[in-house]
Amino acid sequence: MKELIRSNDPVRLSRAAGLLEAEGIPSFELDGHMSILDGSIGILPRRLMVADRDHFMALAILRDHDLIDG
Repeated sequence: MKELIRSNDPVRLSRAAGLLEAEGIPSFELDGHMSILDGSIGILPRRLMVADRDHFMALAILRDHDLIDG
């Protein structure tokens, strides 16, 4: 698995996951439970991951929607 986004913004992560799902690319959010353990004050960022084979296409999709720089 490769990381696409690392963010404290749950809306941004949700939007990215929704865009990927619409394109048939499964994604997985890591560190959500750790974020909750810190009191949900947003100190620990969450990561959105995809399979290695989907990474290139996922990056292109998120760039097209201005969710990542580059």
